[in-house]
Amino acid sequence: MYYFAYGSNLSIKRLQHRLPSASVVCVARLSEHRLLFHKKSQDGSAKCDAMYTGDADDVVIGVVYEIELLEKPQLDAFEERGYGYEVKMVKVHASQGTQIEAMTYYAIDIDSTLSPYHWYKEHVMRGAREHHFPKVYLQGIERVPSLPDPNHERHAHEMHIYG
Repeated sequence: MYYFAYGSNLSIKRLQHRLPSASVVCVARLSEHRLLFHKKSQDGSAKCDAMYTGDADDVVIGVVYEIELLEKPQLDAFEERGYGYEVKMVKVHASQGTQIEAMTYYAIDIDSTLSPYHWYKEHVMRGAREHHFPKVYLQGIERVPSLPDPNHERHAHEMHIYG
C-alpha cells in the first residue's frame, strides 16, 4: 500500500526502524493542505499535521512510501491512530507529474499552544533534507520553535537510529 509521510516519518531511517518493509516511491505534493505542528501527542508535545485548508496556494511536501499491508497496524499504533490521528486517502502529485492515491494521517486532537520536542523536529528536518525538499520549505520547518524533551532517555532513544 502507499503511505504519504510528511512529518517525522519523512526520514527513511526512522520509518524503516518502525516498518522494515518501507521503501521510497517518490517525493510528492499534497495540494490544499498546510503543514502545521499542532497535533497533540500523548507525550505532551506537538506533532505534525497536514491540515486541509482548501486554499490552492497551500501545499504539503512529503514522501510516498510503499509499505506491506501487514505492517499497517504497527504504523497505526506508532501514529496514535484513534487518539490524535485518523486515516484518510489523499491524491498527491509526484514530481514526475503523476498522481498517486495514498493513505495518510490527519490530526483529530489539536492544540496550537504546544511545540514539538527537539528530537521530533530533528526527524522532520533530517527527512526533508534527505529528500532534497525546496530551501524555502526547509526554512519554514526550521522556523518552528521546539523544546527540549524533559525525558532525556526518550530523546536519546529517538536519536540513536542516526548513529
